Amino acid sequence: MIKRLINKLLGKGDDGTPKAARAGKGQAKAGKRVEVPQAEHGIDPALLDERALKVVATLQEAGYEAYIVGGAVRDMMLGLRPKDFDVATNATPEQVKGLFRRAFIIGRRFRIVHVVYGRGREHEVIEVSTFRAYLDSAAAEQVAGNEKTSKAELSGKSHVVDASGRVLRDNVWGPQHEDAARRDFTVNALYYDPQTQIVVDYHGGIADAKKRLLRMIGDPLTRYREDPVRIVRVVRFAAKLGFEIEPKTRAPIRDCAALLEAVPISRLFDEMIKLLQTGHALASIAQLRKQGLLGAGPGSHGIFPLLDAVLADAGRNPARAAFIDAALADTDRRVAEDKPVAPSFLLACLLWHEVLGGWDRLKAQGEPPFPALQQAIDAVFDARIGDISGRGKLGADMREIWMMQPRFERRSGSTPLGLVEQPRFRAGFDFLRLRADTGEVEPELAEWWEDFSLGDDEERRALLELAREQDHGRRAAGAGTARSGGGGSGGGGDGEAPAAGGDAPAKKRRRRRRKPAGEAVASGAVLAAAAGDGDA
Repeated sequence: MIKRLINKLLGKGDDGTPKAARAGKGQAKAGKRVEVPQAEHGIDPALLDERALKVVATLQEAGYEAYIVGGAVRDMMLGLRPKDFDVATNATPEQVKGLFRRAFIIGRRFRIVHVVYGRGREHEVIEVSTFRAYLDSAAAEQVAGNEKTSKAELSGKSHVVDASGRVLRDNVWGPQHEDAARRDFTVNALYYDPQTQIVVDYHGGIADAKKRLLRMIGDPLTRYREDPVRIVRVVRFAAKLGFEIEPKTRAPIRDCAALLEAVPISRLFDEMIKLLQTGHALASIAQLRKQGLLGAGPGSHGIFPLLDAVLADAGRNPARAAFIDAALADTDRRVAEDKPVAPSFLLACLLWHEVLGGWDRLKAQGEPPFPALQQAIDAVFDARIGDISGRGKLGADMREIWMMQPRFERRSGSTPLGLVEQPRFRAGFDFLRLRADTGEVEPELAEWWEDFSLGDDEERRALLELAREQDHGRRAAGAGTARSGGGGSGGGGDGEAPAAGGDAPAKKRRRRRRKPAGEAVASGAVLAAAAGDGDA
C-alpha cells in the first residue's frame, strides 16, 4: 500500500513504471484477453516438450504466472512439433534464476534466462522471458549512437532508443496484456497454459493462424522502426509457414529496409543464416525477391550484400546457379529430416565459386595450387565475411571444407586414410558430393570416397588398387595424346590427381557397391569417424 502511494506521488504506475512512458493501457492498444479452450485451438498435448512443462510447473508452483509462448504455440496449433520452446512469466530474471539449478541470465537489450537441461550436444535450453511493459518509444531515453558507440550512456538504463526509434534497451517489466502488445505478429502473441490447456489470445492470433495470415500488432511502420530486424522476420515466417503477409504489414517493408543499415553487422549476419537454415531456404530467397529485398541488378543492392553477390554471380552462370540451388535444397532436406546443419557448410557452398575463380586466376599466374587456394580463400573472407562475431570458428570450418577438395583427388599413399580420420571429413565429403551431383567433378570420384569411408580394410585395399589402375590408365592415355600432338594433360600438378573415372578403360570401371543391410565393417575408430552423419 505504501509503495503504491509513493508511486502515485512520483507519477508512476503500480509497478513503478513512469505513467508518461506507458502506452496501451486501454483496450484498443492492449487488446482484449480471450481464453480459448482446447476444443477450439486443437493443440495436441503430445507435441509438448517434457522439459518445457517442468519449467512452467516449477514457476507456477512457486506462485508465478507461466505460459508456453510464441512460435511454439503457433506451430502446435498448425500441427507441427516445435524445435524450441519458450516460456513467459511474471517472475523477474533473478526470481527465475533462483528456481533452477542450471539457469543463466543473458542479454543486455532484452534480459532473459536460459534454463539448461542435459550436457554436451544433447543439452536443451528453455528460454524464459519476463512479461514486458509496452512503452511509448517517444517517451524513452534517446542516444545518438548504437549498442557499441553508446555503451556508457546505456549503462544502467532500462528503456532506450536510438535516433531512428530503434529500441536498444527494453527491460521494463509489465502485465501480460502489455507483453502481448509488444510482440511482433499476432500469431506469435499466444500464451498456452499446459495445466488448463487454455490459450490466451489478445490480438486475434488464432483467427490469423487459421487464415494463414501474418499480421503485425500495432502500426507496422512504427514497429519496423523499433526493430528493423522484424523486416527479416516477416520474410522468414512467410517462407517457413507459407503464410500471406497482410497488406498493411507488407506495405512499409521496402521503404523501411534502409533502417537495417543501423543494425549491427553480426546480428544481421546471424539473421541471414537463420533465414537460410529454417528448412525453407529456397522459399526464403523467393520471398526476399518478392518483397524487393534482393539486389535487382548491377548497382542495386538488397539487405544482404553477400546474398546479392552470390545470386548475381549465379545468375550469370547456369552451372553455378545449379550448385547453389542444390546446396539450398540439401539444407532444406536435412532440416526436414531433423539432421544437423552448420552455417559453415552453407556459407562454404555459397562462396565456393568465388573462391574457385580466384584460385584459377592465381594458378594461371603461376602460383602453386595449394598456396593459390589459401590466398583465394583469404581474399573471399576479406571481401564477403568481414570481421563478424564467430568468424574464427566459422572461418576455420569453411577453410577446412575447401582445402579438402583438392585432397579428394589424391587417392594414393596414406592420404585417403588420413582424410577419413579428419573431424570434418563428412562435411568435406558432402561438399564433394554436391559438386559431383552438379557436374563439377566426376560422380565416380564421390562414389569412390563413399565406398572407401564405409569399407573395411580389405575393401579399402581393393579401392586403392582400383584408383592406382585408373590413374595409370589416365597417365598412359595422356602420354599417348601428347606423342600424337594433342594438348591434353593427364596430371593435376603439385600432387593433385584429376577426377576419378573420366578416362579409365571400360573394363576397369567399377559399379557402385550396395551393402546388405546390417553388414558389419571393420576399422572401428576410422569407420566411426567416417560413417557418422556429420554436421554439414
